[in-house]
Amino acid sequence: MKRQKSGSICGFLRSSGFLAAVFKMKIQELNHVAIHVSDVEKSCEFYRRVLQLEAIPRPAFTFPGAWFRLGTNQELHLIGDRAEPVFSHNRGNHFALQVDDLDAWERRFDSLKVEHLPRKRRPDGASQLFIRDPDGHVIELFTPPAK
Repeated sequence: MKRQKSGSICGFLRSSGFLAAVFKMKIQELNHVAIHVSDVEKSCEFYRRVLQLEAIPRPAFTFPGAWFRLGTNQELHLIGDRAEPVFSHNRGNHFALQVDDLDAWERRFDSLKVEHLPRKRRPDGASQLFIRDPDGHVIELFTPPAK
């Protein structure tokens, strides 16, 4: 794999003048993560019971699904009737949730008998814990590095 050269971002020059002149639009935030699930009710039970996510209202789409609150402004959208296999891995497709107390979450998973990988420490000092939902989607819980 070719390493990125210092001074460039995915092939663009880092010059703030260059980027500001080319791009007048701005991404404001990540709004939601959407994942396909085979059984919406089973997935809802997992996200409510295991991760204690709050269910939120969902528009009346023509397909099954459910929405959950992730933090303050982000959402998790479950889309039902998944028929394709899930390819998810802690070094591949996954999503990460910042938590306040990784020890407490690990104890919770153990008490609920939710399988998880052993805790890892990233090179920057963040701590990570990985679980899978009923469809096999990998979910990372992490605490940031100490400041």
